[in-house]
Amino acid sequence: MSNILVTGGAGYIGSHVAKLAGRAGHTLVTLDNLGKGFRESVVAGELVVGDTGDQALVTELLRTHCIDTVMHFAAFTIVPESVSEPLKYYHNNTCKTRTLIECCMRAGVENFIFSSTAAVYGIPADGVCSETSPTGPINPYGQSKLMSELMLRDACAASDMRHVILRYFNVAGSDPEGEIGQSTPGATLLIKVAAEVAVGRREALYVYGTDYPTPDGTGVRDYIHVTDLASAHLAALDYLSAGGSSTTFNCGYGHGYSVREVIAMVNRVAGKSINVVEAPRRAGDPPSLVAEARRIREATGWTPSWDDLEAIVTHSLAWERKLVAR
Repeated sequence: MSNILVTGGAGYIGSHVAKLAGRAGHTLVTLDNLGKGFRESVVAGELVVGDTGDQALVTELLRTHCIDTVMHFAAFTIVPESVSEPLKYYHNNTCKTRTLIECCMRAGVENFIFSSTAAVYGIPADGVCSETSPTGPINPYGQSKLMSELMLRDACAASDMRHVILRYFNVAGSDPEGEIGQSTPGATLLIKVAAEVAVGRREALYVYGTDYPTPDGTGVRDYIHVTDLASAHLAALDYLSAGGSSTTFNCGYGHGYSVREVIAMVNRVAGKSINVVEAPRRAGDPPSLVAEARRIREATGWTPSWDDLEAIVTHSLAWERKLVAR
């Protein structure tokens, strides 16, 4: 069992990972400034309210809790905001990650699991990305993550620390048990927004672009259930604990759904049609973005349990109804 520091563990993905890690018997400390996260989402281990960029605090936590593994989720993730406020993203996502990596190296942390993104690939030529596909971020968010990846690789090459970089595709859904979920106000994730419209928390879902070279004209994405993504982090930790070398894994299912297919599923599960407004394409949105995701399965034995759009939508709607009831 590991002693794990989870940065950003009160947020959407970090809280789901922490729940599974706690259930697996690991000892957890969550560090979160609660700027985007929620205290009630920390359902396993201890919560320390503070910032990942606070070098003194991070150093103390690593020392007093004998941390051997860091799972780093703390980041800003809104792409349009990164375009309008790039330095905010480079400061929070890149500079603070540099501080965290330095603290880990000095403390002798063994394992570092980094939350990255398919945004590092930019607009792939054929819509499918493997871990060896060229990187070419088209926005500061993706660039800030790629810069952090490069720093982490170089730092591990110069020390005994080993890492796994997990590049997420489109994360969706919520805890099947309904204990935690995606609660961030103003979220931009398609299935989250569609579910909010279905329960009356938003007026409409905007579809940006209906003339893409895809079967129905709307963008195609690889949607991965957040609980499967959480289990991928534990598989990555097991991989490192067994002596695996530093590497990068895509986290997706290897197939995609179009925006229209997602809307149709939301309508079916909700039992009604949501209000949809069609709008022009947004600059920089690729027609299709799907993971080539064999490497993580072959290297770790990771097997997803929720590779099913209906299940993803059902869990998302259940969480939105719970938020409305609150």
